[in-house]
Amino acid sequence: MSKLRILIAGCGDVGSALGVLLSAQGHHVYGLKRTINQLPDCIHAISADLCDKETLSDLPDTDILVYCAAATGRSESAYQQAYIDGLENIYSALPAPPRHLFFTSSTSVYAQYQHEWVDEQSPTQPDQPSGLIMRRAEQQVLDKENATVVRFSGIYGPGRNHLINTVLAGAIAPQNPLHYSNRIHRDDCAGVLAHLIQKVNTGNLIEPIYLASDPNPTPIHDITAWLAEQLNTKIMQETPIRRGGSKRCNSQRLQQSGYEFLYPDFKAGFQAGLKEKLVRPIDQ
Repeated sequence: MSKLRILIAGCGDVGSALGVLLSAQGHHVYGLKRTINQLPDCIHAISADLCDKETLSDLPDTDILVYCAAATGRSESAYQQAYIDGLENIYSALPAPPRHLFFTSSTSVYAQYQHEWVDEQSPTQPDQPSGLIMRRAEQQVLDKENATVVRFSGIYGPGRNHLINTVLAGAIAPQNPLHYSNRIHRDDCAGVLAHLIQKVNTGNLIEPIYLASDPNPTPIHDITAWLAEQLNTKIMQETPIRRGGSKRCNSQRLQQSGYEFLYPDFKAGFQAGLKEKLVRPIDQ
């Protein structure tokens, strides 16, 4: 297995976790973001702004480009800049096209709302501007050669304490109407990308789209009720917590590729945080 030159563009929480994994495997990892002071030492930092072409100069020759930028807000312009303009800016600024491009998308491209199972073949007809822009960005990626879209469901893990803080404040989601939650732990996000990069590196063909979500969609009521029990929190009220439609994500294609989830359900993922004392009330 050859050692790769990997550029992670938008190297935030997921990108940093991925960079640590890849660096431990011996790859040469670059991390590009506006503020680089918090990047792990094993990642070669590049201070640049994906939305500012002037800052995207002298980029390294790259085998793998992982584009995992995050929008700075929920407006249409923020999504356009992050997922469409930024990608084109960095792709055109590279000395040569990468051997493979990975783009981290989201399940916002699905509009199903009646608890349907969705997978990579399911219709993507988003009814929100953010989902529409994300779907356009996906198509922009898939129009390129050797490119893969990875659709993450709701990411949770260290530092993402909004749901926990809601429960700590005494609120859980109502049992009715039924609303399924689909989740993936931050460490599994990194693990999925590292797994697919390894397959590319060993000459295996991979699919153009993967849905990355743990194998156990669960009603959000059940998750919040379980958290309340674990946190020994007195339930004061029921309040709707999740936005968007209720669907169930099927990640069988990813699992059939050989990936094994570190945290196959919400209990495993949240318990890891509770044991490591990563759960603490913060404003998010």
